[in-house]
Amino acid sequence: MRIHAAFCLAIAVLAAPAADLSGTWQGIIVTPRATLHMGLTVTKAAVGYAATIDSYDQGGYGIPVATVKIEGLQLHLEISSINAVYDATLSADAKTLTGKWTQRGHSIALNFTRGPGPNRPQEPKPPFPYRSEDVSYENAKAAVKFAGTLTLPSGSGPFPAVLLITGSGPQDRDENIFGHKPFLVIADFLTRRGIAVLRVDDRGVGASTGDLTKATEDDLTDDALAGVAFLRGRADIQPARIGLIGHSEGADVAARSAARSTDVAFIVMLAGTGIPGEELLVSQGEAIMRASGASDEQIERNTEVQRAMFRIVREQQDSAMAEKQLRDLLNDYEKNAGASAVEARAFVTSQLRAALSPSLRSIILADPASILRKVTCPVLALNGSRDLQVLARLNLPAISAALAGAGNQDYEIAELPLLNHLFQKAGTGLVSEYSEIEQTFAPEALEIMNGWIQRHVQ
Repeated sequence: MRIHAAFCLAIAVLAAPAADLSGTWQGIIVTPRATLHMGLTVTKAAVGYAATIDSYDQGGYGIPVATVKIEGLQLHLEISSINAVYDATLSADAKTLTGKWTQRGHSIALNFTRGPGPNRPQEPKPPFPYRSEDVSYENAKAAVKFAGTLTLPSGSGPFPAVLLITGSGPQDRDENIFGHKPFLVIADFLTRRGIAVLRVDDRGVGASTGDLTKATEDDLTDDALAGVAFLRGRADIQPARIGLIGHSEGADVAARSAARSTDVAFIVMLAGTGIPGEELLVSQGEAIMRASGASDEQIERNTEVQRAMFRIVREQQDSAMAEKQLRDLLNDYEKNAGASAVEARAFVTSQLRAALSPSLRSIILADPASILRKVTCPVLALNGSRDLQVLARLNLPAISAALAGAGNQDYEIAELPLLNHLFQKAGTGLVSEYSEIEQTFAPEALEIMNGWIQRHVQ
């Protein structure tokens, strides 16, 4: 069961005089595939109530509830954007909602208790010792307008600057994911230390236009260089000291940008890749399954199916035929896994959507080493030892070898102990931990990054 993010409030309807449910609520859905931590926010509107749903583990925040009906102790929510309904009963002490979540014909228990959302102690709180400015600029080539936030140190400048580039999937300017805002934390940390920071909403996210689902890494590189051009055009920014900090796929975009343009003074690759895209995805799948307790046989079967999917994506140019071949492959895999019809349908649909997207094809065909061999500006590459999505032991040596092949004389590579893909201090590195960990971005990673940048902008 997949919950997709949306970013607006919907007006709700009050059906009859009822108990006051306004406030924040926390709950858990336990599915055969995962445990999902959920949030519900109910606010009083001009007429009735408004509400939103959060799915912390899936990175879905502010999902609008189209209809809220409260009759006595009964609550009825309709979340039309994801075809879901929630019905619950409020306890006599008004502290618990006991109910059922129904989505695409499948129902599962979901109970909420009153309480705040996840604790995120690193999120900066005002007042701030720096200026914050809402900005916008355009990638004229793609006719995409970007909206973001530029934080500027105190003083008149001009200042060195960095542009933050998010990882894969739709992300807002804070890279809001699993209840964390790592780009907000990074921007605050660096701006307090004299570095201007620009962070922006991805294509089609927040106030930015465009369609991220149709964008390749080349398109994202155009987006990043449009941000660099915007910074270079400002009198309060030092045009020769503008760098890029990219996370995950964003690190690869940073490398592509530096390979293409001398306007990029330096790059920081956070969990960037050095091995071919197909090998990256296979190693990721194996590592996650092994950490989750899967058997060697299960891992081998999953790898076999992955490689078969990738072969179809690589070789089949006819989209209709590719969809048919992928559907047949995934149906067979799910049937052999013994899943129910409802689970199988949801699994096949989600995997098909991902496999047929231009972005996945771009990743599968990617050869990051060939890009890195063209990067001659200073590079800092950091990765966590417990990153199961971009394995340090495979990717950092490949990055180092590629940069050396470029004749690059100024690069540093570091594997940071105990840190996961989000640069949190982690137990296993599994995705299921991301939302449970209170730390957003390890202080030691922030210090290393800041120290390296300061040495390269002074």
